[in-house]
Amino acid sequence: MKLIAALISGAAAASLAALAYTGSLPQDHGSDRPSPTIKLAPTQFQARPGVKVERAIFAGGCFWGLEKHFRETPGVTATAVGFIGGKTKNPTYKEVCYNDTGHAEAVLLEFDPAKISYKQLVERFWQIHNPCTLNSQGPDFGDQYRSGIYPLNDSQKAVAEQSKRDSAPLFKRPIVTEIVTGQTFYMAEDYHQQYSEKTGRACAIDRSDHVGG
Repeated sequence: MKLIAALISGAAAASLAALAYTGSLPQDHGSDRPSPTIKLAPTQFQARPGVKVERAIFAGGCFWGLEKHFRETPGVTATAVGFIGGKTKNPTYKEVCYNDTGHAEAVLLEFDPAKISYKQLVERFWQIHNPCTLNSQGPDFGDQYRSGIYPLNDSQKAVAEQSKRDSAPLFKRPIVTEIVTGQTFYMAEDYHQQYSEKTGRACAIDRSDHVGG
């Protein structure tokens, strides 16, 4: 599956309307290779040259909407949607939807840690979906719509687990978000990438379990 990564210019990071495709994607070489748990070959997913970035992976319902909300978050430099946590390799969207592959729809982020921390991204994640509904999000039902955080290292895992505990009082019901390491992220088809920007369609946030709505 080919990677289409729309890079977010620093000046426009807070405004979805101003986001644009910029630059080209370099080839995958040597020490610049992505984590082995992220399947992006043959091209490499990375943000603007000269910007030191880190990565994060989240799942929370339809990946079109989750990607949109993260792309509006200052400090996020690039995004891509795909699948994680399943039992088959290189799944297609139709296979995930209809063939019980076990994958969740997910969003891979690159972010500038000088502008936003991983902890702040996790806090943002709680705000833009409902982490209290099991295998569903709003009108969407199925395990592909489950809530999940997929840490890429031990530090991220510790931050995610602590944030989950700290955020419990913010919700009316227990948080059911899974936190799982060592999972493989597969890119979704091109037409799913930055889908909300291409079509103008957006997914509403289910805040029914957020204290205060």
